[in-house]
Amino acid sequence: MTVRAKKHLGQHFLNDENIAKKIADTLTENGYDNVLEIGPGMGVLTKYLLAKKPKVTVMELDSESVTYLHETFPLEHITLDTNAENFRILEGDFLKQNLEELFQGNQVAIIGNYPYNISSQIVFKAIENRHLVPEFSGMFQKEVAQRVAEKKGSKTYGILSVLTQAFYDAEYLFTVPPGVFNPPPKVDSGVIRLIRKENQELPVDEKLFFRVVKTAFNQRRKMLRSSLKSLQISQELREDPVFTMRPEQLSVEEFIELTAKIENDGHRNH
Repeated sequence: MTVRAKKHLGQHFLNDENIAKKIADTLTENGYDNVLEIGPGMGVLTKYLLAKKPKVTVMELDSESVTYLHETFPLEHITLDTNAENFRILEGDFLKQNLEELFQGNQVAIIGNYPYNISSQIVFKAIENRHLVPEFSGMFQKEVAQRVAEKKGSKTYGILSVLTQAFYDAEYLFTVPPGVFNPPPKVDSGVIRLIRKENQELPVDEKLFFRVVKTAFNQRRKMLRSSLKSLQISQELREDPVFTMRPEQLSVEEFIELTAKIENDGHRNH
């Protein structure tokens, strides 16, 4: 059987074996066993993951794809060092999963050819679960992939860049043209890799950091003095030169420093 790509699920099936292998090879040998592939479709990436890691879980929302995967990867034909329990095909929505329960608190790398329409949400869920996710890689719409890995000073640099890079080292690896998919998307794709930083905790209040970043970029053309008005910062702190800058001029570290200043602002109305 073959699976029909469904537009409402944002499905574009990769049909280039070399690119599938290159994506699988973005995973490092960082001492963890579990890999979760999101949106395996017809399993072109899956078989390379099975050859690379001892415990592979695939999660697919499309029931037709799930049926295809069960037929293509029957458990008795999976040749792994241990047993069939090390390969799981799960039907479900990744965004609604409890990763702690799914992997019993064990570390798990996330990989996939992500549906364009929910790719940013997938990144944010990985960030929320960063204590479990040492590594995250895969394919996005090129524009989103660039945004995740972008550094300060660029128009592409924004909320997704700062919040991801606060916890992960992000690297844009390579571009993938539309012609290697069925059906071909209208844009290029890009593959990135995120490696969790050694210290995954912020030295400031995390909720306030997220709020500062989101509030600043929601009015990205304005100076921070204007865009952060809603945080009720004291007049004294507003005189700090950082408030004459625009959000894309601040690195992740500078956003953390700015959050610390706001957190310690004695005259701020909380």
